[in-house]
Amino acid sequence: MTARSLLPLYTEQPDRAGRDRLEILTALITSPTFDPIYRTDIIKIPLGHPVYRWECVVEDCERARTSGTEVCSIHRIEWVEARARGMGKAEFLTAAEPLGPVERSTGEPCRICPGRPAIPHGALRLCRRHHYSWTYYFSLHDSSLDLETWVADQEPCEGYGRCQVRVCPGLAESPLGLCSWHRARYKRRGRPGGAALPSSWWQSYENLDLPVPVFYSDEAAFRAWCASTDPMPRPGQINLLGLRPLLRAEIKWTLFAHTQHDRHSRWDLDWIQRMANRARERDAGSLTDLDLADFPRFHGAIVKTMLHHLRLIYFTPMETREAGFIETDHFGIRFPFSASHVDLTAISQRWLRDLAWDYLASLFSSPRCPRTRVPVDQVRRAATELSAFLEIEAPDAGHDPRRLTIEHAQRFIADQRRREGEGLPSLAMKGSDGKPSIVSSNTRSVVANGIRKLLRDALEDGSTDRLGLDREFITAMPAAGGAPMRARRPFPDEVARALADETNLAMLAETFDSEDRGLRDVWETIVITGRRVNEVLRLRWDCIGRYGGLAMFWHDQSKVGNYDAAIRIPERLYDVLAARQRKTLDRFTAQHGRRPSGEERAGLALFFSSHRNRDGKTSLSYQWFHRYFRQWLDGLDLGHFVPHQARHTLATNLLRHGASLTHIRRYLGQVSERMAEHYVHLSHSDLENVLQHVWVAGPGTASPGELLGGEAAAPLTREEAQAIAVDLARRSTPAEGGFCTFQPVVDGGACPWKLDCHNCDKFVLSGADLLYWRRKREQWRLLAEGAPDDATATYLHAYFEPTARAIDGLEKALAGLGLLDDALALDLRKPQDYFQRVWSTAFLASDLAAAGDLVEVDS
Repeated sequence: MTARSLLPLYTEQPDRAGRDRLEILTALITSPTFDPIYRTDIIKIPLGHPVYRWECVVEDCERARTSGTEVCSIHRIEWVEARARGMGKAEFLTAAEPLGPVERSTGEPCRICPGRPAIPHGALRLCRRHHYSWTYYFSLHDSSLDLETWVADQEPCEGYGRCQVRVCPGLAESPLGLCSWHRARYKRRGRPGGAALPSSWWQSYENLDLPVPVFYSDEAAFRAWCASTDPMPRPGQINLLGLRPLLRAEIKWTLFAHTQHDRHSRWDLDWIQRMANRARERDAGSLTDLDLADFPRFHGAIVKTMLHHLRLIYFTPMETREAGFIETDHFGIRFPFSASHVDLTAISQRWLRDLAWDYLASLFSSPRCPRTRVPVDQVRRAATELSAFLEIEAPDAGHDPRRLTIEHAQRFIADQRRREGEGLPSLAMKGSDGKPSIVSSNTRSVVANGIRKLLRDALEDGSTDRLGLDREFITAMPAAGGAPMRARRPFPDEVARALADETNLAMLAETFDSEDRGLRDVWETIVITGRRVNEVLRLRWDCIGRYGGLAMFWHDQSKVGNYDAAIRIPERLYDVLAARQRKTLDRFTAQHGRRPSGEERAGLALFFSSHRNRDGKTSLSYQWFHRYFRQWLDGLDLGHFVPHQARHTLATNLLRHGASLTHIRRYLGQVSERMAEHYVHLSHSDLENVLQHVWVAGPGTASPGELLGGEAAAPLTREEAQAIAVDLARRSTPAEGGFCTFQPVVDGGACPWKLDCHNCDKFVLSGADLLYWRRKREQWRLLAEGAPDDATATYLHAYFEPTARAIDGLEKALAGLGLLDDALALDLRKPQDYFQRVWSTAFLASDLAAAGDLVEVDS
C-alpha cells in the first residue's frame, strides 16, 4: 500500500492554481510561530523535550533510551534483573542511580586541532595523534602534570576534512576520509571498493609532512557506498541531509505540527531517523511517494500521521470537496477517540458526494454540531448505501440526478426493508472483519433517516434545483423514526452471581488485563455504584475521599450535565479504588521516572490509557473495555448480556428495597422519572413495597400529617417529599390501615394500648393504604351528612379532623413523589387482590348444603 492512497493528489499543476507545495511549507517553516529547532537539516532535540524525549527516564540520567523503551541500555539490563526479583518498575526507577553520557565520539573537534575529531573514548577531547603524545608524555613525567599546561604548548595539526559519507556532518579521523563510526561500519560492510591506507602511514607519510595516498580496488564502488550509506545515529538528533527538498520540508513541518496536539502518539527519534533513511534510500521526492509496506509498523504509523498533517495544509476545505473527503480539523473539531479524516470516496456519484460534503460542512459549522462522530458516520453510511443501490439499479448508474424518479426512491426503500426482513448483507458497508454487514432494523432506520435529512437539507438550500433532482424522489424518502428501544433487563440471578464470582473476576483480570489497566476494578465499580460505563472509565485520580468519616465517590455525569456528583460507597469499593490510585501513581512514575506533582496528580485519569497519552490525562476508551468484557462473557458461556444491564439491576434492587423513583433518579443521575421508570422493572408486589415505605404521621399524633405536608392546600414539592420519604433503617409491623412503629410491638411484644392503633402516636399511614383511608373519609362524610342536627354533624367533623389531616398529608407526599396515580390504581384492601381465583370461584348455597349433608352421612 502506498502513502499516495492516503493523500489524494491533483495530477495536473493547473488544478493546483499554481500553488507549489514546497513554497507553502517554506513559508510556514520560516514563520515566527514555527519552533526554530526544526528549521535546520540536522535537528537537535534538547534534553527533557515534552514530546520527543529521548533520554533515559531515570532522574538525571544523561544516556539515550533504548528504542521502544523508557530507559537506557544499562538501566534496561538492571531493570530486567530487578523485575525477576519481583521489584516494581516505579520502585526500580526511584532507586536507580543516574549515569553520565556515553564515552564515545559526539563529533566534537580536538581541543588542539579544530580540523580533527576527538577520539571516541576518554574525556580528554584529544585527537588520536595528540592523545598518543599526551599518553607518552604523561608516562615519562610526574602524574601531577597539568593537562592544560601541556595543551598550551602543542601545535595544531591539519585536519582531514569532512567525512566523505554524503549525509555525515562529522570530521574524518584519517586520510581515508571517514569518521570513526563510518570507518567501523565500512569495515563491517566488507570494505566496498577496497579503500585502504598504506601500512604505517603515519610514520611513513604524515610524520614526515608528506601527503598520504589512498588505494582503491574500485573507487566508484567506494564513492557509491559513501553516497548511499546512512548517517551515524546520535542521541537527540535527526539527520535530514541528503533528502529531497520537499520531503525534507515535509518532515520538518510535521515534526512541529505533531507537538501542537494535546494527544499525540509516541514518535521515538530513532524511528523517525530510520524512516528518513528509508526515504533517502528510495530517493523519494515526497512522503506521498513512499510505500508503507516497506516500513515496520511504528514507522508506517508515523508516515500516516505525517500525511494527515500535510492534508490540512495542502488542501483547503473546498479542495477536499473536490478530492472526496472532509477534515474535521479544518473546522476546529476533533471528536473523542476519532480521526479527523472522513473519507467520502465510496460515494461514487459526484452530485451525491457533494451533497454529503455540504451537509457535513454545514453540520460542523453550526451550533448543533454533534458531540461525537456517530451522526457523521450515519450520514456517510446512508449516502454510501444509496450510492451503491443507484450504481446497480438507476440509469447511467445514478450519475445523472435528472434521470432519477420517485420509482427509484421507492425501490431503494423497498430493497432496504427486504434486506432487513430476510437478514441479507448490505450492498456497501462492511464490518471490522471485512465481511458485508447485515442490514438490521437499526441500520435500516439509520440509512432511511440519514438520506431523508441529507436530501431535505439540499431541498431547502436549493441544491436539488440546481442539480435537476426530481422533488418527488426526495419526498418519497420516508422518515423511519428511531429504532425500537427496548429496556434492558436486569441480570438474572444466576448471571449476576457468575459476574460477581471471585474466580470469574480473577480470570477477568489475569486473562484479559495482563497489564493491570484496571479492567476488573472498572467492572466492580459499575456493579456496586450503578454508574454508566463511561462515567467510571473517565474517573479522575482524586475521585474518592472521606468526608465526616464517610467514604464518598466523586464522578461526572456528563450525559445529563451534572458534574462533580458524589455518592456514598462501601468500604470495600473505597479500598479497591484507593489501591488503583497507588497503581496509577506507580504507572506514571514508571513512565516519567518521577512522581507527579499535585497539579498533575489531580488531572490524572484513574484508569489512564497507554495510547497517545504522555500526560496521563486520557482515560481508557469504552471500546477497550467492551472488547475485553465481551470476550470474558463469551468465555463464561452465559448468553448475550451487556455491562449497562448492571445499572438496570441496581435500579430494580433499589426499588425492591423501598427506594422511590425520585431516589432512584437522583442516585443514578437521570434527567426525569420517566427515564428512571425505563431502568426499573415494576411488578405488582414491587409497587406495593414502594408505597408501603411512604409514611405520614397517623391521626393519633399531635400533628397528624404535618410531617409530610406544608400548607393545607399546597402539594408537596419533590424536594420536600424526598426529605421525608423512605427511611429504610426504621422497623415496623403491619397494622390495620398502616404500620406500627412501636419497637416492643415490632419485636413481638403485647400492645400496651390494646391495639387502639388509630389513636396511637406510634401509628403511621403508608401509601399502600391510601384507598382504605379515602373510603374511611367518605364513610365519615356520609355519617355527618345524615346527622339529625348541625351540632351532631359538627361533632363528627371535628372528631374525624385529625384523620383527615393525616390523609391530606399522605396524598401530598405521594403527589410529590409522583406515586399518587399508582397508589389510587393499586387497591391493596380489595379481597380480589389477595384471593384472585378463590374469590372469583362461586357455588350455589343449595349445592353446598347438599354437600354438607352428604359428608355427614358418609362419616
